[in-house]
Amino acid sequence: MKIASWNVNSLNVRLPHLEQWLREAQPDVVGIQETKLADEKFPDAVLAGLGYRSVFSGQKTYNGVAILARERALDDVQMGIPGFEDEQKRAIAATVDGVRIVNLYVVNGQDVGTDKYAYKLRWLDAVHDWLAVELAAHPRLVVLGDFNIAPDDRDVHDPAVWNDTHILTSTAERDALRRLQALGLHDAFRLHHDQAGIFSWWDYRQAAFRRDLGLRIDLTLVSDALRGQAVEAGIDREPRTWERPSDHSPAWVRLEG
Repeated sequence: MKIASWNVNSLNVRLPHLEQWLREAQPDVVGIQETKLADEKFPDAVLAGLGYRSVFSGQKTYNGVAILARERALDDVQMGIPGFEDEQKRAIAATVDGVRIVNLYVVNGQDVGTDKYAYKLRWLDAVHDWLAVELAAHPRLVVLGDFNIAPDDRDVHDPAVWNDTHILTSTAERDALRRLQALGLHDAFRLHHDQAGIFSWWDYRQAAFRRDLGLRIDLTLVSDALRGQAVEAGIDREPRTWERPSDHSPAWVRLEG
């Protein structure tokens, strides 16, 4: 089973890209973030034509998450974080062939010390408590999404700039991610790649993609029960080269067994 995550940064704009990528990459499950569509606008019929069933939780202009499964049922769907009241549509979960998929669009946080930063840390605390429950009920768990956190200095183009006081790399954010992983979740990419300088996001400004000034903030985390089955993981840079691309590229993991 190939499981992928992609922040499409507006499904209305990027639907042709998603269609092309689904045909070429043929993932079995995809978590999408930043759909930026109200539910009644979600292109589920178009995706069904490509063989994908969809569950989604969206809102106009901002946020929005979805899970797609190719010729597979999506069961036990959960919209949002249980017990955490939030108008922002940032979390969705479903079970596909016995694997629990949790798709997250983590809060950006704006700047360290702002109200939005404090909200990000509260939101991550709520995710931690939710995932603890999910893992107890579903040992075969994959947590994926745009985490808006670069795990360590290998995941940024310039650690002197992206330091412990910068949003996306601050100490508190990285500690919150490590706390999630301490539940028994493993960065699938790092199970197979130790090197620095492989990224999933590049700013639209300053020719960042051409200059490879990126960050790795799109993650696929696998549970202890799936760690040995995560035989391959990577980031697909190709869609970032297309005309009018998302600023993110898909991250993926392949499970066998």
